[in-house]
Amino acid sequence: MADPTTYRNPLPTVDVLLYVPGRGVVLVERKNPPFGWALPGGFVDYGESCETAARREAKEETGLTVELTGLLGVYSEPDRDPRHHTISVVYTAQAVDLSELAAGDDAAQAVFHPVDALPPLAFDHARIVGDYLRHLENLRPAHATCASGRVETRARKEE
Repeated sequence: MADPTTYRNPLPTVDVLLYVPGRGVVLVERKNPPFGWALPGGFVDYGESCETAARREAKEETGLTVELTGLLGVYSEPDRDPRHHTISVVYTAQAVDLSELAAGDDAAQAVFHPVDALPPLAFDHARIVGDYLRHLENLRPAHATCASGRVETRARKEE
């Protein structure tokens, strides 16, 4: 068997998208290069599952204990991280207690940002948030009953 340390493989990472209607998306301001705002996340440790890494990174960077609610996608463009080639498994999550939100580990800040007023995001996180918002839009029913009881039709965007 070949020595696995001789291979140049992408590094596995995770990101966590925590969205709360009316408040926005939890972002962290990075203390380390590359600087900027990002989704909570980081590298998967050897012997650790992606799910465990996602919960750990969310806790370390935001102070939040999270429950993973789904898999948003896998992002693997070779240039998504300027440091080296990474593959990120991106989870959606909900916090057990939002009052615990506080920056930690390598985050200078951890705050909610409204999705219509996001700062420039590091890595490919603008794409990830955009994919999530399109996913939410597709989940909305084409017909919805308004407060008056009338049925209103929402036209779906064709892509």
